[in-house]
Amino acid sequence: MTAEQRRRGLPRRHRTFTVLSILTVSAVMLTACSSGSSSDSKDAAGTGGGKDKPLRMGFIYATSTQNPFQEMAFGAKAAAEQAGNVTLNSAAPVGVNGPAQVQLFQSAIRNSPDGIALETLTPDLFVRPLNQATEQNIPLAAVDTAAPPGTKVDLYVGNSNTELGTALGNEFIKHVPADAKGEVVIGNDIPGLQLLVQRADALIAVIKKERPGLTISGPYDTKSEPTDNFNAWQGVVKAHPKAIAFLGVGGQDGVSLPLIQQQTGRKFLAGSADIPPEALKAVKDGYLFALSSPEHWLKGYVAMRLLIESKRTGKPMPSGWWNPGTLVVNKDNVDEIIKRQTDEVTRAAYFKTVVYKQFADQASFIKPIGQAN
Repeated sequence: MTAEQRRRGLPRRHRTFTVLSILTVSAVMLTACSSGSSSDSKDAAGTGGGKDKPLRMGFIYATSTQNPFQEMAFGAKAAAEQAGNVTLNSAAPVGVNGPAQVQLFQSAIRNSPDGIALETLTPDLFVRPLNQATEQNIPLAAVDTAAPPGTKVDLYVGNSNTELGTALGNEFIKHVPADAKGEVVIGNDIPGLQLLVQRADALIAVIKKERPGLTISGPYDTKSEPTDNFNAWQGVVKAHPKAIAFLGVGGQDGVSLPLIQQQTGRKFLAGSADIPPEALKAVKDGYLFALSSPEHWLKGYVAMRLLIESKRTGKPMPSGWWNPGTLVVNKDNVDEIIKRQTDEVTRAAYFKTVVYKQFADQASFIKPIGQAN
């Protein structure tokens, strides 16, 4: 302690804490949550003997403006709350902005030393930041999008997008006669993103095989942000006046396509991925025949819980691709899923049994990362 500190009566540790507090607050630029819970919740998370150890974790995701990424953040938050005594810094840019997300991740390196889960739509920008975190011995998990080549992130939590596209295709053909003719238009919100390409390719493969009389157009770039997506789809629908179906593979398509039907009075088959509330209502109201859900909440939950448990027990995290699965939402189960999506409490209650089964039999859910599709 310096003479000036003694004169002011300000201990060094107090000054250090003040500086760290300022850094922590400034680092979490857009969204942040601190969570703790009762001992019952800690036991549910399976945190073992070190369950009371305070942890500072991070979940950095692509954008705060779209439902899929919000769902993942809800899942990560639920895992932190169940574990208890976890400060979770959850942050995302407003809109997809790779460089801004890199800055948030670099802040998390400084302020979330016990583990970071990363979901990004611009993985190529994260080679250096991920390696920087690895060099500082920060545990990492990739969520939704696999870590880019040249990094040492051994855990990837993500659904099979080939399975998701196939499921949507199988739902589609139920609504089209085997000898049907006509045009089917495909949209891709982010054409260069591999996971969406996998969805679209699988969807198209089913249609070509099962309904060979149909003509497929696209995939067209239908943008990912809400307003851009609506405008893009509006142009695509107008340019294909005789198409019998418009199918998307992104989260916003299930919002835009029903709205276009309502505004124009034109009726066509429409289906999509992801489960924003507007899209669920559109399934219930008959504007969408189905949604193929990547179950984003589960991905955020699984990744964060694995990071927490490893840190508290000292056991290594599993290495490989953890696939939480895909869910088809149609008229048969849409009411149940709408109820599930009411709030964070109903999500956690619905997934309780699912989570228990997956963590009780982890080996069956993990494959080599190279098999991720």
